[in-house]
Amino acid sequence: MTAKSSQWLAAALVLCTLTAHAQSRDSAEYTLRVAAKKTINNSTVDGKAGFSEYKNYPTRTIATLQGFAPATTKLDKYGGRLDKKTKATGFFHVEKINGRWWAVDPDGYYFLHNAPNDVQPGGSERTQKALKDKYGDRAGWMTATRKFFFANGFNGAGAWSATKEIQAENLKADQPLAYTINLDWMSGYGSKRGGTYVQPGHKGYPNDVIFTFDPGFPEYVEEQAKKLAANKKDKNLFGYFSDNEMPLLRKNLDGYLKLSPTEPGYVAAKKWADERNITLETITDQNRADFLAYAADRYFSIVAKAMKKYDPNHMYLGCRFHGAQRYYPELIKVAGKYLDAVSINYYNNWTPEKTWVRDWEIFAGKPFIVTEWYVKGEDAPGLANTAGAGWVVKTQADRGLFYQNFTLGLLESKNCVGWHWFKYQDNDPTLVGAEPSNTNANKGIVDNNLEPYQPLLDKMKELNQQMYHLADFFDQRQPQ
Repeated sequence: MTAKSSQWLAAALVLCTLTAHAQSRDSAEYTLRVAAKKTINNSTVDGKAGFSEYKNYPTRTIATLQGFAPATTKLDKYGGRLDKKTKATGFFHVEKINGRWWAVDPDGYYFLHNAPNDVQPGGSERTQKALKDKYGDRAGWMTATRKFFFANGFNGAGAWSATKEIQAENLKADQPLAYTINLDWMSGYGSKRGGTYVQPGHKGYPNDVIFTFDPGFPEYVEEQAKKLAANKKDKNLFGYFSDNEMPLLRKNLDGYLKLSPTEPGYVAAKKWADERNITLETITDQNRADFLAYAADRYFSIVAKAMKKYDPNHMYLGCRFHGAQRYYPELIKVAGKYLDAVSINYYNNWTPEKTWVRDWEIFAGKPFIVTEWYVKGEDAPGLANTAGAGWVVKTQADRGLFYQNFTLGLLESKNCVGWHWFKYQDNDPTLVGAEPSNTNANKGIVDNNLEPYQPLLDKMKELNQQMYHLADFFDQRQPQ
């Protein structure tokens, strides 16, 4: 037995005892609310969940790193580090070099994708007035925002950003933003097919199972993928997400088998179960894990084939796993067969879990990228902070401490090629028809008048501008 397989089996045995707990977190993902307060020395934070007592959370910052001396790293136009280079392909890709995974920019320089999500101004009356007063129009806003990002150490844009404005700005910019596109292919197919519904943060599906076995899904993906050819030569496109937070769960086998017998998903699951002499009454946890891998493999294979057919130059970043999904080795392993990097919306942890940020790479054979995470501040005026996931702290400065603590854990892992903060602008309670998880929370780096939260940004900038030097610092402390 190889070391890799023994690690996988050990992790799987541990997971057998944690499955029920992990699955319960799916339903709680968007209701967790934690308050925290900073201690004087910034080395710990006291926090509490709901109405529980405060607990002590160790909180690393740059200031607490023994032996770390800040240094300046010269960057190329994309935000890659000019002191380390590998083979250039003309497009972003990932590569494991000397024990650490890196994204690599189009010119071959080592790169970490550091970006806010949802980079676009909100649609409320007050935000639109602020946009007009400050920037004139969306083009003016985009030019100023691109400069604002680079000034604070960000180099890209995450999911749900203003793609057209970013593309237009990049054509004339000396420092282009490395942007991403969320394709929403399963979600879009579900809307066309019917039967889906709105859930906080993502789309809901009948019995919590996606339509991956529908004969119409590959046809829909093929048609949608043809549009990707228009991006094929865009050096500034970092990569694609195919969907967001789908219910790829170990309970899927039960869900498919409880569909109507006329449903393609039922037919496929019944055939799979019959071939193994499995019934609803005899399903085991191992059956559930095996079927999840089977269903996920079908989804990823369909999507990856079409994506690479029409745009072979850009990375496939997955479907933004969330909740218990990050604790499913069988799911991470299948994803690694088809993805360039595994995207994870990483909530409910104050600090990245050392075991899992190691094991994701072991299971997938690929790096990961954190594609959602944030913390909310109680001092943001007019925001109740009851919507969404994430933690709550007392001040914007505390938000910055949380940011540093979390990103230091990602850098220390050596397997993370970037992180996307959720999000650019706060939720706006005055916006009519807002998505349920985005109604009243302080998630932004700017408020609803497009004014930055400077204490937060000061700490973000401090970390962002040292991220490459910090990677070297951790590599030197942990030689391969």
